[in-house]
Formats: sequence, C-alpha cells, structure tokens
Amino acid sequence: MSSYKVQSAVLMLIFKRPDTTQQVFDQVKAVRPERLYVAADGPREGHPTDAALCAQTRDIIKQVDWPCTVHTLFRDQNLGSMHAPASGITWFFEHEEEGIILEDDCLPNTSFFYFCDAMLEKYRHDTRMFVVTGTNSQDGQTWGPASYYFSRHSSIWGWASWRRVWQQYDVDLRAYKLEDVRPQLQKIFTDPFLIDIWVNIFETVQQHRVQAWDHQLQLITLFENGLCITPNVNLISNIGFREDATHTFREDSHNANRPTEQLISITHPVYVMPETDADYYFMNREFDLASKWRRYNKPKRKFKRWVKGLLSGAGQ
Repeated sequence: MSSYKVQSAVLMLIFKRPDTTQQVFDQVKAVRPERLYVAADGPREGHPTDAALCAQTRDIIKQVDWPCTVHTLFRDQNLGSMHAPASGITWFFEHEEEGIILEDDCLPNTSFFYFCDAMLEKYRHDTRMFVVTGTNSQDGQTWGPASYYFSRHSSIWGWASWRRVWQQYDVDLRAYKLEDVRPQLQKIFTDPFLIDIWVNIFETVQQHRVQAWDHQLQLITLFENGLCITPNVNLISNIGFREDATHTFREDSHNANRPTEQLISITHPVYVMPETDADYYFMNREFDLASKWRRYNKPKRKFKRWVKGLLSGAGQ
C-alpha cells in the first residue's frame, strides 16, 4: 500500500496553515495524482499576518515534482469558511466528474486514496450514494462483516464524491422550507432532541447565522435520502484542533488526531441499508444527547411537566 498511485483527481482546500498543509500535501505527493486542484482562500482584512501565511501555504504547491497537471484557484480576497470551500468544490466539479477532497487539516493515510478510488468507481452510477468518507468515529466498533458500511451522516474530514451529487448542493438550501424540515426529519430520527438540533442547524444555516458549508451537504443528504460510504476503520486524522482553527479549537477533543489504520483489501456489504445505530452512536456523542435526556428525566422536571399538563388541561 505504501506505493499506491491514486487514480482520481484530488482537490486540496487551503488557507493560511502552512504546517498542516505541508503534512497533507506530503501524503498527496506520496500517491502522485495526475490531476491536482488547489483552491486557496485569500487573507482577511484586519489580520496582518494572513498575507504572509497565505503565501507560504500556497508556495507548498510548488513542490509538485511528479507528472501532474496542477490547477489553482487562488483568491485575492477572503471569502470565509462558508463560500471559499463551497466555491472551490464547485470549481473542482466543473472540471471533474468525480474526485477526492481534502482540507488542509485532514491528514489521510495511503489506503484512504485506495478506498476512495474503489468506491468512486463501484458506485459511480448509483444515485443512492452521495459521499465517500475516510473518517470513522466509531471508537473501534465495526458494523457488519464488510470493509465499510452505509451511513446517513456525511463526514467531510477527507471525502470523495461525484459531480451528480454536488450539482444538488446549495449553500442557501433554497429548495427546502423551514416549516417542512421537522416533519421530514421525524421520518429519519426518533430522538426529539436530535430532531430539534437539526431543525436549529437548518435554520441557522439558511439564515447565514453560522459560517459553514458542510451542514448544507449533510442536510441535502438527509432530505434526498442519500448515503455516505464509511470505512470500518479510520483513514483520516484531523490535525487541525488548535487555537488558529476556524471551528475546531479544543486540542483535547475526542476527534483530534485520531489514529488511522490501513485498509489493505476491500470486501463489500451485501445489503445497502444505513446503519442507524452507528449514526446514533456518533450523534449521541457529538450533541451530548444522553445528558439532555438525563436532565429531561430529573424528578423535578417531570413534576413541572406534570403540573404544566394539569394547568393546560384545566384551561381547555
């Protein structure tokens, strides 16, 4: 696996972290893609060190020393963590029917590229499949006897997809109405706290109260009944949990610097069904659902709900 040559085109999304970008680039260099795309956001106003850091980060791409066509989209102005990645991915899929996407802190091992190549080819025309991810957050649990399973959660820490999927992407989620979101999510999830969380995420994203591009892909995957192909071992280590991150600040996060394993060969699942228990395991931890239920079930809170029910019934 150490000498694997990736078949797919690769997109790198970079900004101002030359140290993490160098590590990711070194892994890309090891698999020698024939087509490399690099989209870089521009320096922010009012941040005097950004210009130099952006330049250092972009210079890393000059280290390409293998037969490779390099395409660059270097922004002069800062578009932010919503529009810069989204527009970079759109640019990538304007040129490629399918491919692999890596942000500057998503460090892949070699078998990630092998896995993506295989999945992109196998499911190229299967419109049920939306995303191939390299991230496994199951803490050693495996789901089924195959090398991978199907999830409703689209992890984008090292991922791959097809143009046919990205054509459905909309940063503003204009195809969906807020009043329809809860009834649709109730068809997918049974946990009311989880439904509330995703309704809130939808609302904050659609109203641009959060600078993110990946929630939109996740919501579209849910609403279009799409699946994410997820390896049963972790192939990506997120090395970007630190103070200069955009969203991932806590260095002690359980998601930081997860170890990876090599996937030497691939066996395929017999059944194409989402592993709902795997999804709930992940979301329970990420959204701390267990503590919400503990608070909800406290005797004092139960009593308050009982009294409120009596009062509301008396008023009818």
